[in-house]
Amino acid sequence: MKTVFPASMASMVTMFTITNAALAFLCLGAGAAAAQPYPTKPVRLIVPYAPGGGVDIMARILAPKFTAAMGQQFVVDNRSGAGAILGTDLVAKATADGYTLLFTNPAHVSNPSLNAKLPFDAVRDFTAVGLAGLSSSVLVVHPATAAKSVKELVALAQAKPGQLNYASAGVGSAIFLAMELFKSTAKIDVVHIPYKGAGPAMTDVIGGQVPLMFIAISPSLPHIKAGRLRALGTSSAKGLGVLPDVRPIADTYTGFDHTDWYGIMAPANTPAAIVNRVNREINAALAAPDVRDRVLAMGAESVGGSAQEFDARIKNEIGKWAKVFNKNAAR
Repeated sequence: MKTVFPASMASMVTMFTITNAALAFLCLGAGAAAAQPYPTKPVRLIVPYAPGGGVDIMARILAPKFTAAMGQQFVVDNRSGAGAILGTDLVAKATADGYTLLFTNPAHVSNPSLNAKLPFDAVRDFTAVGLAGLSSSVLVVHPATAAKSVKELVALAQAKPGQLNYASAGVGSAIFLAMELFKSTAKIDVVHIPYKGAGPAMTDVIGGQVPLMFIAISPSLPHIKAGRLRALGTSSAKGLGVLPDVRPIADTYTGFDHTDWYGIMAPANTPAAIVNRVNREINAALAAPDVRDRVLAMGAESVGGSAQEFDARIKNEIGKWAKVFNKNAAR
């Protein structure tokens, strides 16, 4: 027996069928979107410094490799200011979809101890993606500076306490940390002049506006070779092949050792699949001979490793610098 619905009920049945079909279509569409491989559009790699420093150079070495491997542009976006805080905060507040990443350095782990209030939490608001490299910096002076060795610089600073200035990429930057460690080790008083990045800071040292600084090897090497900067010592405990005539500061002050690092982080809650994909490409890029050669030429070494290992390093170093700065504050 054929059932006949009233016109109003038939209309309701039709609407119910259409609605269910539409919902099913939307669910299929959402599933297909979720299954799309990452990335499907350009990715911003935020460098929280001005162009020209070690972080910027390392990011620009790796970005083209990521672009080639993942089929979308990885664009280096320099967002300098406030000792890396401005660029870092931009990433902390970005959508956790893998399209805004942070290329950072030890400023990330020292800023919590150097700033009473940050607009982000250095651990809670980020996901560690991967460590890219380790690097030494070099202590340089303007050629007109009387000091020709680490000992002579210390003697000069001790004779003129508070009268010599040093440049850095800002409070918390790796080269700021190197100088603060050197000041503490050598017991000297030199005055900090912060810049928005290592590039502008080095420009003023070359120009003679500021007499000294620590700087990454890569941006400083051409100027050292040309005589525009005088290198006095390297920050790592072992010598560097690219500067064979420049001895480690540890030769003068036993135990002095400061190593910079470069790594990539994402906003908190970025999907594990995206974190793992970028981590794989970091390791693949670092294994490429041309990348290894370029990293070595900048006085650094390719490292890589898992996201979990990088996360452990970050948490450990936050604790390390908290102890250092608390100790200094107590003096």
